[in-house]
Amino acid sequence: MSNSKTVRIYDHRTPEEHDREFLPGMGKPWLLPLYDAFSRLSGVRPLHDRAAALADIAPGESVLDVGCGTANLSLAVLRAQPAARVTGLDPDAGALRIAARKASRRRVPLTLVQGFADRLPTDDGSLDHIVSALALHHVPDEGRILFGRETFRALRPGGKVTIVDFGSSAGGDGGHGSHKGHGHSALAANPHTARNFAGGLVQLLADAGFTDAREIERVEHRYGPITFVQATRA
Repeated sequence: MSNSKTVRIYDHRTPEEHDREFLPGMGKPWLLPLYDAFSRLSGVRPLHDRAAALADIAPGESVLDVGCGTANLSLAVLRAQPAARVTGLDPDAGALRIAARKASRRRVPLTLVQGFADRLPTDDGSLDHIVSALALHHVPDEGRILFGRETFRALRPGGKVTIVDFGSSAGGDGGHGSHKGHGHSALAANPHTARNFAGGLVQLLADAGFTDAREIERVEHRYGPITFVQATRA
């Protein structure tokens, strides 16, 4: 992970992964140019800023942003802590090129890696933080399980994972009981996001070996409930 004011893109994929399919951030590859405009209009930036604040990253700490897309969370981390050493991971080469241009314009140091959430580009116990925003609902079931295990492997003792995504706490209703809105119902019925409800993200981390996985905050977004989940590597 570089600490110079440069942006680099590396390819972490194996030859077998070059043709591996993935779900793009906007659902369709041709919608990628609209992604950042859609995010701004949707009010997503406050979610990234809040995730970066909750991660509470110290100067010089290493951070891996899993499913970084066009680097909105990575850039939020660098706004909150300019001295962090941030790497973004995503399978979408087009999104990484946009991320590189954004980081270059802002003159911030950022390393970008093309790869998948179920095989993190780092040694055992080498990271201080792993963060992810609105990305894990794109990952298929087996990949999610492997992501949890990889996160546990890659974090140092005392290292922390912070995830923000659509979802709810263990009660399954985000704490809103019978007052579920249309956004909640639609997300709970969507096969990509349904796995995050009823404490799905907390359970994912607990199954990977984290003993303190928990929802630390939740908000009602215009598109449905958002959960912030965190755990620390013992």
